[in-house]
Amino acid sequence: MRLIPSFWPRRWLPPKYWARRVKRSLPASLFGRAFLIIVLPVALMQAAVTWAFFDAHWQTVTSRLSTALAGDVAWVVQAYADDPTPANLTRVAERAQRSFSLSVALQPGRTIPTEPRDSLLPRFDRTVGEALDAALDRPFWYDTTRYPAYVDIRVQTAKGVLRVLAPRDRAFASQSHIFLLSLAGATVLLTAVAVVFIRNQVRAIERLAEAAAAFGRGAEPAFKPHGAAEVRAAGYAFLDMRSRILRHIEQRTALLASVSHDLRTPLTRLKLELALSPPGPRVEAMKRDLADMEHMIDEYLSFARTTHEEGQGGEAVETVGLRALLEEVSTGAERAGARVAVTAEPDLAAQVRPNAIKRALANLVMNAAVHGEKVRIAARRRGPEELEIVVDDDGPGIPPDRYEEAFRPFNRLDESRNQNSKGVGLGLAIARDVARGHGGDVTLDRSPLGGLRAVVRLPG
Repeated sequence: MRLIPSFWPRRWLPPKYWARRVKRSLPASLFGRAFLIIVLPVALMQAAVTWAFFDAHWQTVTSRLSTALAGDVAWVVQAYADDPTPANLTRVAERAQRSFSLSVALQPGRTIPTEPRDSLLPRFDRTVGEALDAALDRPFWYDTTRYPAYVDIRVQTAKGVLRVLAPRDRAFASQSHIFLLSLAGATVLLTAVAVVFIRNQVRAIERLAEAAAAFGRGAEPAFKPHGAAEVRAAGYAFLDMRSRILRHIEQRTALLASVSHDLRTPLTRLKLELALSPPGPRVEAMKRDLADMEHMIDEYLSFARTTHEEGQGGEAVETVGLRALLEEVSTGAERAGARVAVTAEPDLAAQVRPNAIKRALANLVMNAAVHGEKVRIAARRRGPEELEIVVDDDGPGIPPDRYEEAFRPFNRLDESRNQNSKGVGLGLAIARDVARGHGGDVTLDRSPLGGLRAVVRLPG
């Protein structure tokens, strides 16, 4: 039986797992990714240079300086040990100060400390300790942290502790901080330049996205392509696409308006013929058909006008109180015989195009009134930047799998809702076009009253 070592992971994870983990940890924005692409190689290069500097230069220089210092200290200790008299100590101290810049003093009757002092750079402290250990055959103790400009070295002798204070640059490379500061300054400068250039490029893409979002809401943004060549190409392509869409909307609206206008002439003649005809059941049925046709034409024109206005942004945006707007819309449903309840805070307002949003809400409320007897309308704030208007009814509702189908123009879903003889299936389509033109949306759900719930979400 093959035994698995304890350090081996119990569950082997495939490389794709780690790739997903790395991908999730990366920045999601273009600015963050571009910044990472530029700055990460620079940071890695600086780290490699710093490591090479410490390993190949500072460590080597420090080792040589420490060895030289340890040799000088060993000479001082040996010179004093050969003649441990005060006069000889004075001569040795004077020569050490003059030749080696070492300050030598004897602490009679004392012993060296037993505990070492911790340092921020223990690697280089070990270098000093190894050099002293190789040069001295007596117990010693050293400290590189108490005095910023000196290294404190103490050697145990027969008459006490011989203390030697050596300048710090005798043991360590003193100019290394200049290299580190210049390296850090270069890193900061390169990062700042990268941030400025990346920000300019990302800003061009952000303005393109803002222009596209504004055009989707029906506004006419003042957009001028700028930035890199690829970004400018995308900007010009967006402008061409916008022109084609606007031209298509104008052509469709003009065509539908022309057809509807041309149909009114024969309808008027037929209505005149029926008015002059003798009354009878067949004449009354034909009059009802003509009324239905005229209503359909009006609905088509309303749909064309709504989509044209949402595409062109013709109506100005105003601050509208939602409670007053909902109460105004509910009057039509009350005249249709439905019991309507309106719930909204008095000071709740939204930045909307009044006529367009009124038409959308009227379609939803009248749709609920036609298919149900009880209608409930509520407006509330969903978040700091979003408003929600909910229209509930107690009608038969729509199957959940056909919610999106209900938003298709001219789709009436007669088998799911009570048939509306005057409807042409444009109410929900108009409502969604208006909501999306404001930067929101309309969705359907099951109502607590048992029927259909229409939820209008608008920027708040």
